[in-house]
Amino acid sequence: MKNKILCYLLPLFFALAVLPGCTRSKGETKEEEKKNENLTRVVLNKESLNNFKLEIGIAEIKAVSDNISAPAKILTNQDYEAYVGSFVQGRVQKVLVNPGDFVKRGQVLMYIEGIEIGTLKAEFLKSKAELEFKEANYNRQKTLLDQKVGSQRTLLEAKAEFDKALAEFTAADKKIHSIGLTDEEIQKSTNKESHTAGNLSIKSPLEGVIVERNVVIGQLVEPNTNAFRIVNTANLIVEADINEKDVQFINGRPDITFKASSYTEDMFRGKVNYISDVIDPNSRTIKVRATINNTSRKLKPQMFGELLLPINGGLKKLVVPTEAIVNDIQTNYLFVVLNDTTFEKRIVLTGQTYGKNIEIKDGLKEGEKIAIKGVFFLKSELMKSELESGE
Repeated sequence: MKNKILCYLLPLFFALAVLPGCTRSKGETKEEEKKNENLTRVVLNKESLNNFKLEIGIAEIKAVSDNISAPAKILTNQDYEAYVGSFVQGRVQKVLVNPGDFVKRGQVLMYIEGIEIGTLKAEFLKSKAELEFKEANYNRQKTLLDQKVGSQRTLLEAKAEFDKALAEFTAADKKIHSIGLTDEEIQKSTNKESHTAGNLSIKSPLEGVIVERNVVIGQLVEPNTNAFRIVNTANLIVEADINEKDVQFINGRPDITFKASSYTEDMFRGKVNYISDVIDPNSRTIKVRATINNTSRKLKPQMFGELLLPINGGLKKLVVPTEAIVNDIQTNYLFVVLNDTTFEKRIVLTGQTYGKNIEIKDGLKEGEKIAIKGVFFLKSELMKSELESGE
């Protein structure tokens, strides 16, 4: 009987012994919660509020101006680039330029000589003389007819001969000018003392720098020989591959900024002139090109850098003034207004900066009130609370 009573009483004693412990544990948990709450909140009196000169703002979703960033490289502008050669076969007589030389439009680069050049000149001069003779005969026949001496038939024959000579001269004139000869050079060929009948000067079609020379004296050149390559680097192309997802933000032909890897502090301005209509199936990117003014000659073809393409108000994000953020060692936080005197420390995840505002990706909701100015005073008060709690 005695053993049975003990069996009933032992569990009761154990329950009574544990119950006070549980009660203390719950009390300690509430105290800890209150303590932790005090460590993340700052409560100010009216005097402190006046001294700190706090300014309150609201977290808002705003339209922001962003930039699409993409790796880019500098290319030559094909409108400012030329390969130069001869339109006829000939042998190089003299070369006047070398790589690195700056040349002007119309400047002579080299001289070539050849039989075909002399033949074209001779054909031109012959057709010119024939035209002059036929024209004189035609005019004479008109005069004779006016004086009642000539005949209508003779006049018509002279007119036909003149028209034929004119057509032959026009063809020879176009041919001789198409290979690069000027009227002045052709006229020199008629001088008996001139020895340039079979010579041809090869001139630059644009202003720029000689970047390639592919001929030497005595070399036989053909119409398909690229003797020189000239590039004007005052106007260049920057090319970048933009991600497919960002294509929707490109509107029209916007101005761009290029940051060259070689010039970390310089920003080069340009304007988009080409957006591809085809997406690369492998990289899922679209090619974008822009022209850049390079009168400073700093940029060089094949330089690498970064293209910044603006998104003009195409995005809306939750932002707050940058001065509202406190940068800690590992986290960023701000102070949310709970009431007129209470401010809560709130850790947030920040994003990109847009002027005087910064994006809040997580930790804050639209419409919440925050402290904008005076946040470092709030930080100081919070640190005081932490020190007092530690003591």
